Order: sequence, then structure tokens, then C-alpha cells
Amino acid sequence: MNKIFPSAAEALKDIVADGQLMAVGGFGLCGIPEALIDALRNSGVKNLTVISNNAGVDGFGLGKLLETHQIKKMISSYVGENKEFERQYLAGELELEFTPQGTLAEKLRAGGAGIPAFFTKTGVGTSVAEGKELRDFDGETYVMERSLVPEISLIKADIADKSGNLRFNLTARNFNPAAATAGKICIVEVERIVETGELAPDDIHLPGIYVHRIVHNPTPEKRIEKRTISDRKV
Repeated sequence: MNKIFPSAAEALKDIVADGQLMAVGGFGLCGIPEALIDALRNSGVKNLTVISNNAGVDGFGLGKLLETHQIKKMISSYVGENKEFERQYLAGELELEFTPQGTLAEKLRAGGAGIPAFFTKTGVGTSVAEGKELRDFDGETYVMERSLVPEISLIKADIADKSGNLRFNLTARNFNPAAATAGKICIVEVERIVETGELAPDDIHLPGIYVHRIVHNPTPEKRIEKRTISDRKV
């Protein structure tokens, strides 16, 4: 099976649709599938529910989809870097399912493992637990969280072989593997594609069985979220 598609637009055109639940990898601006997000914006699909640790920044990453009002709901952990997100949320134009970061990671991991729900102490006694089942174990109260199984996952990796085995670059791994395993269909954007067998088995972070489509983007923008420079005396 040929998993390599000539462009991000081609990889998306016959599988994305209005109203889908999608997971998008990344943490801040690190390890986000830039070309796939652009192609998703250009596709014109709308009313999306997007699972992502955060929502990019104004004019970049998922921020582009917010500007075009293609997202109706975000399932996120951190939303503090995006003014358009803030405006839409406060105006009632955007729904938010605010989720603790570790819980969000486990909701995706559990979804990929076929586990429909799990119990956690995180969020008990707060608005996070409102409307959810509570249960006591060994004298402690836990809240039940449902796992997440997105219809489409868009992720970013450094290298893929032609079978879809992936290697991520350092902290750019972040939410990408969990998003990939949870999704019914996973599309990955990579900077390099090599022949099957070139990646040593111990160097593979995610097996190709989870990857359905590959898009080559050798020159991503890779923005730095907050640049900090200090004077250093030699």
C-alpha cells in the first residue's frame, strides 16, 4: 500500500467532512502539522470539534481555523496564547471543553488502547467534574473520564519510512503519538521520508500500523512561541 500523498490537500480531500471530531498533535507551536492545518483551512470544512493541547496563536496553527470560524468546539488544556480564541469564547461563538493536561493525554491514550473510560482524581471538587460520575476507591474520590476516539488525527513527525514508521524530534513528540493511536484515520506530516528498513527498530517511536497517509513537508516554518534572548559575556 502506498501511504505517500503528493500534497496535504490530496491527503485530506476524500476523508474530511463537516462536523468531524479531530485530534491535532503539538504542544504550543512545537510539533504541529502546519501544512495539514493549512490544507484543512483551504478545504472549507466547518463545525469541527478539535482535540489539541492548545489552539495555536493568532494567525498560525489552529489559530488559522479559528479565524475562518471552522472550529465550533475545542477540547484543550491551555488556551492562553490566542486572542481570537478568547474573543470567540467570551462572545459565545466557540465551545470549550477544558481538560487538565494529563487527563487529556490519558483520554487519547485510552482511546487508542480501546479503553472506553477511566477514573482519575484530577478535577474532583472542581468544575471539571461537573456532570460526571464520581466513585470512591480505597477512601478516595475519583471522577470518570471518557476516552477520545477522533475520526481524523493530524500529526507531525520528523522522519517516516514508506511504511509509515515514525521518528519524532525530541520534545516535538509531545501529544503526537497519543493523537495518532487514538484516531480512526491518521495523517502524518514529515520533514523526511526514507526507505522502509532505514530506521532501526529501536529508533522507531510509532509503528506504521497507526499511520494511514504521509505528507512530505521538508521546509516547515517552525515558529518559536516566545523568543528569549539574554546577553552573555564571553
